[in-house]
Amino acid sequence: MRPPPTAPDPAAELPAALADQLAALTLARQRPLIVCDADEVLFAFMAGFERYLLEQGLYFDWRSYALAGNIRHQADDTPLEAAGVPALLHRFFTARTEQLDPVPGAADALARLAARAQVIVLSNLPLDQLPARRRALVAHGMDYPLIANTGGKGAAVRHLAERVAAPVVFIDDIPHQHRSVRQAAAATFCLHFVADPRLARLLGPAPECDCRADRWPEAQGVIAAALARHGF
Repeated sequence: MRPPPTAPDPAAELPAALADQLAALTLARQRPLIVCDADEVLFAFMAGFERYLLEQGLYFDWRSYALAGNIRHQADDTPLEAAGVPALLHRFFTARTEQLDPVPGAADALARLAARAQVIVLSNLPLDQLPARRRALVAHGMDYPLIANTGGKGAAVRHLAERVAAPVVFIDDIPHQHRSVRQAAAATFCLHFVADPRLARLLGPAPECDCRADRWPEAQGVIAAALARHGF
């Protein structure tokens, strides 16, 4: 286990909406906790987003991992201005949150892990789409508590980790989220997971992660082994 951070996390204060969601959770203190992202971990975000872009006269240029700069107009190949990306994403989530396909093996792996740990889905999506994502999780056999987050996830994971006296596992596709969690809750076991193979090829393991696994059978084994090392 890593020692706690030597300085307080600058993102210590939680937004009110996030604090309210976290406060409503019931956690078992002596049970391990798995905090799992949704897009590109439980749901095939990029496949659905790419289809949506094509319908909007846009396309994704697979030059890098970032959205900004890679969303281009079909008519002239010019990139969508970075300032327009957040609004585009919000429209996408409004239209397609419930229609995204589940990542193969996700439901089965989480069900097996849930026999030895409590599972929470921590997803960066508009708060008004939380009910739609909740319905999608239930529809695909992943009926776990859902928290809608914005920005870095470190503060939320730290607040969750402080409520359990057992190992905490964090799963996410975005490297800077692993950095955020490592800074805020250093003892957390971080698993970097990128479901879309096209995205996975664009970047290596997050520098702050403990392990990289892009398929759920492998990820399940890694997490089970991490829990077993602590007697769970």
